Amino acid sequence: MSSTTDLDDPADTAAEHEVRRWQVEAPHHRERLDKVLSATISGFSRSYLSQLVEQGAVLRNGQALRKPSARLQAGDTLEVTLRPTPQSQAFVPEAMDLAVVHEDADLLVIDKPAGLVVHPAPGNWSGTLLNGLLARDARMAELPRAGIVHRLDKDTSGLMLVARSRPAMDALVRMIAQREVRRQYLAIAHRPWTGPSPRDVDAAIGRDPANRLRMAALSAGSTGAKDARTTIELLDNADTACLVRCTLHTGRTHQIRVHMASIGHPLLGDTVYGAQADPRMARQALHAYRLALAHPLSGQPLAFASALPTDMQAALALWGLRYNPAR
Repeated sequence: MSSTTDLDDPADTAAEHEVRRWQVEAPHHRERLDKVLSATISGFSRSYLSQLVEQGAVLRNGQALRKPSARLQAGDTLEVTLRPTPQSQAFVPEAMDLAVVHEDADLLVIDKPAGLVVHPAPGNWSGTLLNGLLARDARMAELPRAGIVHRLDKDTSGLMLVARSRPAMDALVRMIAQREVRRQYLAIAHRPWTGPSPRDVDAAIGRDPANRLRMAALSAGSTGAKDARTTIELLDNADTACLVRCTLHTGRTHQIRVHMASIGHPLLGDTVYGAQADPRMARQALHAYRLALAHPLSGQPLAFASALPTDMQAALALWGLRYNPAR
């Protein structure tokens, strides 16, 4: 499908709207309008493009089409008036300081600070790790999600893998799915630890039926529940808190936070999952401190470690806990 972009009076209105015109070619004959728009126009969601249709902003042969389900004919001329949205403007380079632990032609390991959002989303369309990666290396724009193969929550700090080539990205996605990447976290949790250590928590995770904004441990047969397993080891104990090491065997959303809360040990600062607000720990006390894997292309064994952030070090002292990095 050939496509050209015309800007109407760019000196005055380029920032307000953009008109795109092209002719429907044979491979898209009899396809739905919304499908053709989604396949042809990048940077805008399908729902946004459907809204444009309903608003009369999409013309076929000069006549407005108002049904996203309308079928197109080869040879039709489409004209779409686009207005920028936060989503369409999100995937842009933004220079930022990134702590790079490892870099080669195919792989980056980043030490993400707490507070940095990984990927653009509603409420955080800019200033994300993805924006920083695009500014650091223009090649990242050629990769899905700028090479990001797994995420950390905004307020979780620590090590993240980022691919720098498509073969590496495909390999890393496969390795994570097959549990060939070892990911370990340090966490400070409420209440002293009791019972065995290490302890396996094998509990499916899905959307909380009572609050769709958070996750929950669910029975395996529940709608949307996905298997999840975390191994938790006690590193130090105190009267009101404990320091634990968590090893992920799966990678579900909020997995450690949910599993720790489910066994009565919500993380310090994690008010979403049951902790009381405490100004001494302004975020969930969770740090991705160790990564181990075979290099996705060369197979070379790799292992990386990240020091405990200063806010978690301070929390250890406040709660009477000790951490020995040599363990």
